[in-house]
Amino acid sequence: MHYNYRDIFWNGFWRQNTGLAQLLGMCPILAVSTSFVNGVSLALATTLVMAMSNAAVAALRNLIPYEIRIPVFILIIAALVTMLDLAMNAWLHELYTVLGIFVPLIVTNCIVLARVEAYAAKNPPLPSAVDGAAMGVGLMLVLAILGGAREIIGSGTLFAGIEMLIPGARAIQVLPQDYPGFLFAILPPGAFIALACLIAAKNWYEARQKAATTLSGPGCAPASHGH
Repeated sequence: MHYNYRDIFWNGFWRQNTGLAQLLGMCPILAVSTSFVNGVSLALATTLVMAMSNAAVAALRNLIPYEIRIPVFILIIAALVTMLDLAMNAWLHELYTVLGIFVPLIVTNCIVLARVEAYAAKNPPLPSAVDGAAMGVGLMLVLAILGGAREIIGSGTLFAGIEMLIPGARAIQVLPQDYPGFLFAILPPGAFIALACLIAAKNWYEARQKAATTLSGPGCAPASHGH
């Protein structure tokens, strides 16, 4: 079977974006998006787990009995998350401390299990890995925008904590030094409002694109004249 990898990627990145279309994994999306670095870091970890778990399940799908597939899927995901958890604790300890419980909670993230069940269990390893990575990149897009916007509005900075990933790097002071901050943006209600605005923007854009496609459809094309 031929797989259109571009279509698979676009499906995960935009059409079925986990945060804007499927509305999965709301807990980490809303809780960790207090800053750009926190959001993107967790999204990177989740992307790695999704790509690896999709590939592993796809490779083993014919050996896993259907009746016990969900427990086996969770065991595979848990093993990969444990490896990631230990690696982050060893090499990115400061960031690991900031993200806290949300790294091991990737095991219970419904985004990961949903893609394993919906796609990896039915397709070969390579397209499954691409699907998992695309879903993760789509999640990263949402967390990057949410985290960046909430950080700028909430504290006036961008890339706070970047030194945990890149030693020597510094945050950018976007708003004036005397900016008092807007606490509401960093609190959970601010996360809900910001996410709702993103979902509304995506729906508006898609509705506009659909309307433009309808107006420029075959019925509006100029008639051809025969000789």
